[in-house]
Amino acid sequence: MNYQIKHITEYRYSDPVQLCHNEARLQPRATAEQSCLSSRLEISPTPAVLHTFNDYFGNPVAHFALQQAHDLLRVTALSEVQVNAAANDLAAADEQSWEEVRAFMTSDGVLELLDVMPCCYNSPLVKTSRQLQAYAAPSFTPGRPFGQAVQELTERIFDDFTYAPQGTTIATPLSEVLQTRRGVCQDFAQLAIGCLRSIGLSARYVSGYIETLPPPGQQRLIGADASHAWFATYSPRCGWIAFDPTNNKRQGEQHITVAWGRDYADVSPLKGVALGGGAHTVTVSVDVARQMLGPEEKDNSRPQRKTG
Repeated sequence: MNYQIKHITEYRYSDPVQLCHNEARLQPRATAEQSCLSSRLEISPTPAVLHTFNDYFGNPVAHFALQQAHDLLRVTALSEVQVNAAANDLAAADEQSWEEVRAFMTSDGVLELLDVMPCCYNSPLVKTSRQLQAYAAPSFTPGRPFGQAVQELTERIFDDFTYAPQGTTIATPLSEVLQTRRGVCQDFAQLAIGCLRSIGLSARYVSGYIETLPPPGQQRLIGADASHAWFATYSPRCGWIAFDPTNNKRQGEQHITVAWGRDYADVSPLKGVALGGGAHTVTVSVDVARQMLGPEEKDNSRPQRKTG
């Protein structure tokens, strides 16, 4: 499945910004499930400095600096991605109980755990707690297969929580999300991550996009899509397996991965510091357009109740 993605971010300032430094994580990753065929940034005003690198988690990052006064910053990311494979089979993950997977996380001398361990502990926006442990407990009963337990946790978050775009902010703590049972994709992903870490398992935050389908008979709205978030957890039998609690599904051909890290703070699409500017407003527009659905491909997408 091929997709073209256009992600536009605009910062409008009440006073001129004299200088700013920014990091953009807007280029989709190359993974086993997808190929990034092309990606470019269009930045206005033109930056004085622009260079790229990969961060600790291997995410492509563009650093840029503006050194002239401006009251509008516009960053447009244009990408073409081919999603090559659907989600991994959970059968291998179910060969072990969740307790066996937890025990593996404390193994000594296992090289593969070097990439996993940062996602086992507290991070800036996800803190383990007894409340999160208690919420996870009904899904992680003694001896239950690992994949089945994580799948049920995903389903429970989907059923128990209401998608409310105005209900939370980036700074809303998980304790409040758990109490109000309201939030957005970022909250639901981080809630699942907090639950898994609170019982001794690993979990990472995945940012990207999901293709949204209009109701039957209606045209899709250009620019109406948004960034999306889900989570992945590690199984020693099949590696990282990803779940989308916002839509109660596994990561599949409608998911486009951009970056991953411990939580949202590691993968923010655009962040930086500015000198001046006064008050500001931010406008984000995302368009995910499917480019090809060949005759040999069947559209097995499920209706989506919620999006990012």
